[in-house]
Amino acid sequence: MKSERKKKLLEFQNIIGVNFENIDLLDNALTHTSYANQHNLTYNHHNERLEFLGDAVLSIVVSEYLFKKYKNKPEGKLTKIRAGVVCEASLAEISRKLTVNQYLRIGKGEELSGGREKDSLIADACEAIIAAIYLDKGIGVVKEFIIKNLSKKIEITGKGKNYNDYKTRLQEYVQRSNLAVIKYMVVSESGPDHNKLFESVVYINDKCYGRGAGKSKKEAEQNAAKEALNSLGVDEIE
Repeated sequence: MKSERKKKLLEFQNIIGVNFENIDLLDNALTHTSYANQHNLTYNHHNERLEFLGDAVLSIVVSEYLFKKYKNKPEGKLTKIRAGVVCEASLAEISRKLTVNQYLRIGKGEELSGGREKDSLIADACEAIIAAIYLDKGIGVVKEFIIKNLSKKIEITGKGKNYNDYKTRLQEYVQRSNLAVIKYMVVSESGPDHNKLFESVVYINDKCYGRGAGKSKKEAEQNAAKEALNSLGVDEIE
C-alpha cells in the first residue's frame, strides 16, 4: 500500500473513531468496483463483498436495538421503522457526515459522472465500512458505530415520522396545493441483473420536476420525488 493512501486511511480512522488492526479491510471498503476494474484488481480488492456482509450486520444490529427499545410495538411497526432507518438515504447521510466521498477510490468514468455524490454509491460504501469494522473489531464495536450514527434517525422514525418517504410528502404537497396528477416514469436501466441501476423522473401536470437514480425502481422514484420537493421549495417536514 502506498504511503499516501495509508495516510488518508489513518485520517479516516480518526474520523470514524475506529483503529483497525487490518487496515486493508478499510482500504477495500473504500474502493469502488469502477476503480478495481480500471486497475485490474480482483473482487477481493473492492467493496462489493463487504457491502453484502455489511447489509446483514446492519440489519441484525438495528433489529436487535429496535426489539429492545420498543417493547410495545408489534412486528409490523418494527419492520417499518427498520426500513426507514436502514434505507439508502440514511446510509448516504451517514457517509456524507463522515466525509466518505473524500476517501473513496472510484474510477475515472465514475468520477466524471459525479459518482462521489451518488446516494447509491456512498450508501454502499457505508455498508462496506460496517462490514470492515465488524470483521476487524467484532460485533461490540460495530454496534457502537451503527447506533452512534443512526440513533437520531431511529428516534425520528420511531415517532412515526419518516423523513425519507419523499413520495408520500410530494403526494401530500400536491394534494394540498391543487397541483393535480403525479406520474413517475422509468427512463433508463443499466448494469448487470444482480446490480441494476434505475433512473426515474416524476411529472406533475406533464411537467418534469425531478429525476433520481437507485438500485430499484422504488428507490429511483423516491430520489426523483426528493428532487421534485427541492424544486418546489418544500425542504422541511411538515
